Amino acid sequence: RNMANFTTVSGFLLMGFSAKPELEVLWASLFLVLYLVALTGNTLIIAATSMDDSLYSPMYFFLKHLSFLDICYISVTVPRSICNSFRHTSSISLWECILQCLAFTLCGSAELAMLTVMSYDRYVAICLPLRYEIIMNVNTCIHGILAVWISGVVSGVMHTSATFSIHFCGANIIHQFFCEVPQLLKLACSDEYVSELGVTGFVSLMILLCFLSIGFSYTRIFSTVLRIPSAEGRAKAFATCLPHLAVVTLFLSTGAFEFLKPHSDSPTALDFLLTLFYTVLPPTLNPMIYSLRNKAMKAALQRVVKRRKAYLFC
Repeated sequence: RNMANFTTVSGFLLMGFSAKPELEVLWASLFLVLYLVALTGNTLIIAATSMDDSLYSPMYFFLKHLSFLDICYISVTVPRSICNSFRHTSSISLWECILQCLAFTLCGSAELAMLTVMSYDRYVAICLPLRYEIIMNVNTCIHGILAVWISGVVSGVMHTSATFSIHFCGANIIHQFFCEVPQLLKLACSDEYVSELGVTGFVSLMILLCFLSIGFSYTRIFSTVLRIPSAEGRAKAFATCLPHLAVVTLFLSTGAFEFLKPHSDSPTALDFLLTLFYTVLPPTLNPMIYSLRNKAMKAALQRVVKRRKAYLFC
């Protein structure tokens, strides 16, 4: 592509999962179910951790904020895709695309930072239990949440500014169900990647630091857990750590593979499936993983539901 082919872009066309209307509606229905499950599960976790006194600890404080982030993260992309599918339209304006890209990169970066903070919390709880209350005090928790949101805002603004500072050439078709940065860069004119490459390098460094931090935390955690003499103690420690590690692995592996792999001009079903794994499944599975494997959370959720029923029948 060259500058002779440069066209002023006023919007883009989002290509869904299928060109057939009936299949598109089927996918939209599946998205709607997953979205409602994610909303319900994360809202219940927020309610339980906010209303139940037994869950007033750093672990559940961070879990509440992760659930809020998950609601924001999935709400950036899925509702618009559902509406487009049911209305049989694929257009999105330039400003809507910019806002979606900003919100998605902000929430994605903040989610990774939140998972890093949560891994540090588990490291202190298991490896330094006698100093846990001293290290993970109120100030530490607040500073951790501030760092999560600041990193998300900085990454989101930098990534979005760099992406939309380039000129777009040729067709304005995005082969994805939302404004994904790698797909947008495919539409860029030649020799206009300099600013984006710098931001990508910075974001990649942040991701690497988060990955190394999580890896260090879990290496120390598993080393400590394996030295616990009682089988019950080891099982309890693994029950709180393995679900978190599963979420981190799913989110990081699929997201990194999708962003780093070469993107073809004709995306396959695998490309859409990988996108589903890092955009839709983590917010949907997080509530199930954290609540179903956690006795305290299950008990708190039961109490919240009972209170709600009592309130309704009063």
